[in-house]
Amino acid sequence: MARRSSTATHGTPIHPARTAAAVLLAAALLGTGAAAATGAPSTQADPTGQTARTPLERQVLPDGDGWASADGGTTGGAAAAADRVYDVDFRAELLAALEAGDDEKIIRVHGVIDASEDAGGAPQTCDAYAGGTGYSLEAYLAAYDPAVWGWEEDPAGPQEEARQAAASHQQDYIRWDIPSNTTLVGADPDSGITGAALRINGEHNVIVRNLTISDSKDCFPAWDPTDGDTGSWNSEYDLLQVINGSTNVWIDHSTFTDAPNFDDELPEYFGRPFQMHDGAVDVTNGSNYVTMSYNRFEDHDKLMLIGSTDSPTRGDPGKLKVTLHHNVFEDIGQRAPRVRYGQVDVYNNHFVSTDDAPVEYSYLFGAGAESHLHVTDNAIEGVEASSVIKNWRGTGIYTANNLVDGERTDLLAAHNASVDASQQLAVDTSWTPELRTTVHAPQALPALLERTAGPILTAGSPEGDR
Repeated sequence: MARRSSTATHGTPIHPARTAAAVLLAAALLGTGAAAATGAPSTQADPTGQTARTPLERQVLPDGDGWASADGGTTGGAAAAADRVYDVDFRAELLAALEAGDDEKIIRVHGVIDASEDAGGAPQTCDAYAGGTGYSLEAYLAAYDPAVWGWEEDPAGPQEEARQAAASHQQDYIRWDIPSNTTLVGADPDSGITGAALRINGEHNVIVRNLTISDSKDCFPAWDPTDGDTGSWNSEYDLLQVINGSTNVWIDHSTFTDAPNFDDELPEYFGRPFQMHDGAVDVTNGSNYVTMSYNRFEDHDKLMLIGSTDSPTRGDPGKLKVTLHHNVFEDIGQRAPRVRYGQVDVYNNHFVSTDDAPVEYSYLFGAGAESHLHVTDNAIEGVEASSVIKNWRGTGIYTANNLVDGERTDLLAAHNASVDASQQLAVDTSWTPELRTTVHAPQALPALLERTAGPILTAGSPEGDR
């Protein structure tokens, strides 16, 4: 069971020094804008808005800070009772804390928790998940080689059934749900969760902060010979899903990455990459009121899907209100974000593509069916201006005051000039974002976000007190 503070029924109490240390936040709080649960709101740009009187795990999203501050705001587990504060080091402790009752809770992650840990703390292999199913990659490849199986039908038969069984074993082990009224936070900048497929599934009022969330690899990608002209390997897991009508979610000061299993190191089968990663953070199926701030998104291809399908039957129309501000996107392939239906505000982010990226760059902003993207005051480096926007059956997008390699660039004009008339987009003036913090000049973003984005915060607890 996870250790809980004070006089918890299960686990050990926290040493008083740990509690005292928890109020000593990192000097790097410049830019966090966290406000006390009972105090006045502040702005993200004001370092005085957060004081040592408010421990990291008790901070809430300030008023006016993106869409997650709407409709009652986002407080997570900030008001949790002392015996609902859990300190976790291992997989079993974290799962116990996630499942422990319905009241507000705070979960502080110490170190890096591996979702594949077995009972003895050792990581499980993909072979372990496949045990007893009859699945092997060699047999699967032999059964569905297009030279044998062809290109017209999805895989079926014993090896596909075995793959599904093995995939089910892995899913049961690594897919973890974060409940309503929870703050899940890294105790220090080195805290993280690796190998998990985290979900906020039909929940409300959740905060995820100060964590490195990495490598939700799918051990058992499915071959689909009918996917495109050359077939494709499709994987299952996102690092974090916000799905099925979840509302009021704040994702802040975290890193999302495929490391250490990068796409350019994966093998190819049937002439296509053996893709083991899906999305990083997806917001779908009627979810609403989400703010992502001061995060780092790194080394990932299909980064962020906002909206389920082009069909309106999944609950998306009128929902999917998301704000992305003061994030760093480095060496990502596409979907930063790709949007359907939602009103999505993208401002003061830094997008960087380098020559040695482990994924191939495609585009940044995808304008999908009935999407309403508002893209302003961002700094973009290392890509052609004409590639930044892609039209996925959208009709419009609003862009203003964005830089490409240091030059102010009309992104919409650059897109429209590079495509034929059927792919051009209009200026979307259907809405104007109001829930914004201080908007910085895009020229200032690279230096500002280099020192303020990602996990830089500390909840306290010297190692000697553990």
